[in-house]
Amino acid sequence: MRKHWIDNLRWVTVLLVLLYHVVYFYNNKGVFGGIGGFGDGPQYQDAVMYILYPWFMPLLFILAGISARYALEKHSGKEWFKARTRKLLVPGTIGLFVFQWMVGYFNTVVAERQGVFNGVPAVAKYVIMAVSGTGPLWFIQVLWLLCIVLLIVRALDRRDRFWTWCGKAGIVWIVMLGVLFWAGEQTLIRNPRPESADGLLNLYKPLFYMVPFLLGYFVFSHDEVQDKVGKAWIPLMVCAAVAGCILIGTTFGQDNTSPEYLGSPLNCLYGWLMCLAMMGWFQARFDRTGRFAGYMTRSSYGIYIVHYFVIASLGYMMKTYTQLPPWSMYLILTLAVFSFSPLLYEIIRRIPVIRWCVLGE
Repeated sequence: MRKHWIDNLRWVTVLLVLLYHVVYFYNNKGVFGGIGGFGDGPQYQDAVMYILYPWFMPLLFILAGISARYALEKHSGKEWFKARTRKLLVPGTIGLFVFQWMVGYFNTVVAERQGVFNGVPAVAKYVIMAVSGTGPLWFIQVLWLLCIVLLIVRALDRRDRFWTWCGKAGIVWIVMLGVLFWAGEQTLIRNPRPESADGLLNLYKPLFYMVPFLLGYFVFSHDEVQDKVGKAWIPLMVCAAVAGCILIGTTFGQDNTSPEYLGSPLNCLYGWLMCLAMMGWFQARFDRTGRFAGYMTRSSYGIYIVHYFVIASLGYMMKTYTQLPPWSMYLILTLAVFSFSPLLYEIIRRIPVIRWCVLGE
C-alpha cells in the first residue's frame, strides 16, 4: 500500500524550495549565489531562509532514503541503480548541456560584462555556463553518489540485521539521533581555502547528507518508527518552533549557510526537530491523496529540475532592467516560479530526447 504522506511531504517540500529560492535570489546576508539584495539594511523577508534552510534539504534526503528501502524490496540492486542513474545522473550531467546552461548564462552574465570571458573560445564559454548552471541540481548529483554508498552498505548487511535493530528505536532514541545530525554538520570545512575545492565540498556536503539518507533507509522506513513519530508530532513541532524562534532571534543577519552557523548546536537541534515534526505531522494528518496531490506527486521532481531557470532569468532581468519596488519583484517572481515552472516542465516532458536529457524520463 502506497504511503501518500511521503509523497505529499516530498512535493510540499519541493514547493518550499521554490519559495526559498525566490527569497535567496535577492538576499543580502552574504549567502553565496543569487544577485544580491536591496541595500545594506535589514531585509526581514530573508527570515524565510533561516526558517527553511536548516531542515528542508535534509528532509528530502530522509524521504529519499525511505523510498530507496521500499524500492529495493521490489527490485534488485542492479535494476534500482540503473533506474536511479537515468533519473538522477542523466539530468545532472547531460541535462546541464541541454537545458541548465541557460541558468549558467545568468549566473555568469556579470563576469561576461566585466570582460572575464574576453578571448575565451565560444565552446569553452558554453562549457563554463553549463557547469555553472548546476544550481539546485547538486541535490540529485549527491543523491546519485549516496545510492552507490547505499549499495555498499547493503552488501555489508545482507540479512538486514542492522535494519531490523533500528526498527526497535523508541521516540527518545529517535530524537537523540539528532546527535548524528550535528556530527554530520561538523564535517564541513570551517576555513575553506579559496584556491581549493573546499567551498564546493561545503556546498555539496556529501558526508552530512549521507546521515539523513541512511537514517531514512535504516530507521524511518519502519512502520513502527513512523507511527511513533506521528503520535508525537505536536510536541515535536512545538519544540522545533521554540528552537527556531531562539535561533532566528539570536542569529538574524548572519550568513545562515556558513559552516560555523550550520554546525552550531542550536541550528542542528532546530533542523532535526523540524525534520521529525514534519514527518510526524504528515504521517498523522496527510496520508491521503487527490487529483492535485496526485499530479504534484508525479510532477514535483520535474518542476524542481526546471524551476531555477525561471528565477534566474526573470529575477535578474527585473532587478537589472526595471525600477520596480522590491516588494513587487518578490511578488512577481513568486507567482512566476509557481506558474511557469509547471508549464515549462509540461512542455519539456512532451519533447522526445529532450525529455530524457533534462528530466531523465
